[in-house]
Parts: sequence; structure tokens; C-alpha cells
Amino acid sequence: MAATYTQLPTTVDERPGFGRRAVRAIRKDWLALFGLVVIAIVVIAAVLGPWLAPDPGPGSGTIDMDRRLQAPSVEHPFGTDWLGRDVFSRVILGARIALQVSLGVVGLAILIGVPLGAVAGYRRGRVDGVIMRITDLFLAFPPLLLAMAIVAALGPGLQNATLALVISWWPWYTRIARGLAVTLREWPFVDAARAMGIRDSAIVFKHIIPNSVGPIVVQATIDIGTVILAAGGLAFIGLGARPPAPDWGLMVAQGREFILDEWWIATFPGLAIFFTVLAFNLVGDLLLRLLDPRQED
Repeated sequence: MAATYTQLPTTVDERPGFGRRAVRAIRKDWLALFGLVVIAIVVIAAVLGPWLAPDPGPGSGTIDMDRRLQAPSVEHPFGTDWLGRDVFSRVILGARIALQVSLGVVGLAILIGVPLGAVAGYRRGRVDGVIMRITDLFLAFPPLLLAMAIVAALGPGLQNATLALVISWWPWYTRIARGLAVTLREWPFVDAARAMGIRDSAIVFKHIIPNSVGPIVVQATIDIGTVILAAGGLAFIGLGARPPAPDWGLMVAQGREFILDEWWIATFPGLAIFFTVLAFNLVGDLLLRLLDPRQED
């Protein structure tokens, strides 16, 4: 997991608007611009993949044994695999799987972990103790190792892999939200809400959680890339997506048998994973600079 963040709200923010600061930061940081461009390409491929792919076939590429194991060329920029499927088309189609899994895992982890952490940090006492002991139990296991154990118990497949990653990821957001809530509960706006007789549940969901958005967004952006890598790892060892799905990790696993001669089968899906994960990390760093009020222009 990437490092967690703790952000304190400021009472006065005299910095320029978010949009202006974002443009200024991107102009100064070409790596952030590179990350945004890569993410844009991946999103476009995920949304428009079946129309952009030269040979989408039935969703996983057209099998044509007459063109099997062809090297990269003008007709097939990434070459073809052992079944004659266009690797370029499969990489494009794989973007949808990568984003569906990563966004689903991170989104569900936030929906589960953030409310639990906010309640624990705000209420403290026995409620905090129970929630955090359960959280610590899950955090005792490395996320990928825990996901592997869950998928091994449930059976391989994309849905089970996604469920396993959600179970592995939600405790991290509980810990982040809890740390933020412990700090925010002492701030004057929370004291004012209590004095007005607002219920604890309303304070948590209308004041604590909204003021925790910045660090959670940063962490989520980085985690999208991390989940893509983890899902690819599960597929690589046979616990994730199943053939003939154009999953990047599965494509790398299937192409390793040909790596010495037909290197393109595994290389291009591997590069897709690499650049996508790198891009989300770069954009996460950019968001940290923009959303953290302690950062100076």
C-alpha cells in the first residue's frame, strides 16, 4: 500500500483557486502532464475500446491461425499471439477490465472503510476499539497475500478476485479516515455543530467525512494504480481473469512461454500495466500538492 496522509483543514485559504493552481502545477511538472495524458488514453480506450480496436472480435480478439505469432508490423503494431489474435486490439480491450476492477475495488473500499473510520475516530471509546481491532486483524496480512488466500478459497475468476481485493483494501481507508476524524472532532466547527444539537451521525457524515475528502482522493488515485498491479498479479498466477478475457496480467502470463522469441505477446501488456500504474502515481502526487493546504506554491 502507498503511504497514508493526514490533512488538517485551514480556516483561511488565501491561495489561488484550485483550477489556477492545477494549471500552474502541470506547467511546472511535465511528469504530471505525462500522467494525465496516459490516464486520458486509458480512459478513452476503456470507454471506446470495441470501436477503437482494429480487430475486437467477440470482445477478446479474432482467432486467425493463418496469422499466428506475427511480429509487430504496420498491420499489427503489437504483433499477433499464438492464436493469431491482434495484440494491439487486446491491449486496448484490456483497459476496460483494468479500470472496472480498480475503480470498483477502490470505490467499494472507500464506501466501507471511510464511514467506519470516521465513526471510530469521532466516537472513540468502545466503538473505536472494536472497529480498529477488526481493522488491525485485516491489516495484519499483506493485501495481496490476503487476496490470494480469499480467491483460493472462493475459486479463481475476475469477480472473486475483485471481491478479494475489496476485502483486502477497505481497512486502509478505515485507518486513514479514523486518523482524520480524531483530529477533526476537536475543531471549532464540530464543537459548534454539537452546541446546535446536531446528531452525531449528521456530524460524521455532513462535517467529518466531507472535510476528509482531500487525503482520501489522493490515496484513492494512487490505489487505482496499485489495484491494477495487484489484479494483474492475481491473473498472472491464475487466480484472476480467465481466458479468453483480454486482461493485461493474464496476457503477460500467457505470453511468458513465448518471451524469448515472440517477446511482443507479453511485453506490450506488461508495458500497459507499467505506464498506467506510473500515471496514477504521478497524478496522485500532483493531487497531494494541490489538495494539501500546507503545500506552498
